[in-house]
Amino acid sequence: MDYVIQQVLNALSFGAEYALIALGLAIVFSIMGLVNFAHGEVIAFGGYSMIIVATLLTANPWVLMIGVLAFCVLASVVLERVAFRTVRRADLTTGLLTAFGVSIVLQNLFLLLGSPRPMAATQFIFLDQTLTFGNIRVSSLQIYETGATIIAIGLLMLFLRKTTLGVAMRAAALDFEMVRLCGIRANRVIAGAFAISGLLAGLACIFIMARRGSVAPHMGFDPVLTAFVACVIGGFGSLPGAVLGGFLLGITEVAVLVLLPQSYGGMAQAAVFTLVALILIWRPDGILSPALDKGDKI
Repeated sequence: MDYVIQQVLNALSFGAEYALIALGLAIVFSIMGLVNFAHGEVIAFGGYSMIIVATLLTANPWVLMIGVLAFCVLASVVLERVAFRTVRRADLTTGLLTAFGVSIVLQNLFLLLGSPRPMAATQFIFLDQTLTFGNIRVSSLQIYETGATIIAIGLLMLFLRKTTLGVAMRAAALDFEMVRLCGIRANRVIAGAFAISGLLAGLACIFIMARRGSVAPHMGFDPVLTAFVACVIGGFGSLPGAVLGGFLLGITEVAVLVLLPQSYGGMAQAAVFTLVALILIWRPDGILSPALDKGDKI
């Protein structure tokens, strides 16, 4: 029984991480039509910023957590202003190439200014403790990550439905030009979307560093690729779809690792993407996409 509970928590924690990052991608795409592959470098920037603050100012982990969130929001908003605002009216291919270009440039900056090797960052590993419930042992990090993701999703839904800026974002997902004609500033809506995306990246950064205990130039790139797949599964631009896709990927990854013999562990990723292919054959636009009107994506 304890083994089953442990695997369920593994699946939920992996799914929570993918869902957090996928939400950051989806909220920008729903408004701008931009797949922001530089989102992973925002996560890495948060990690390197934490190391600098811990070295120069304070090693208090709670202060560092707030700093990571703030630096990720700042990085995301600056990227929108410097890199993506100029290609806002360009076609999808131009935006995609710009995002890839920004990602590569930032990765190389991290390599040049930091180190090609992982740098120790143990300030958040206190989140990963072993908790014992009778005969069952679980990781506190898995509980924190799953709980924080659920809370973040709930707060995001409240923001989008109960605040003026949130309603403007939902309207922009339906018809951006109409929102502009109504007098709502486009820059404010898009900057708000990138700020939320950065906040979600910061939250993911904290949990990634707590699990890894280090920071590396490519620490955010692989999770973003997986989150991209989660968005495709759920229906790109749909926030509920991003959450569903993230948790579905996490559950599938753990289930494949558990069910396959240990000697076939290297085929786990292939099995996951086979399942993804089957889902896309069944729902080419994503699981939730056909059931949603464009304006209901967020």
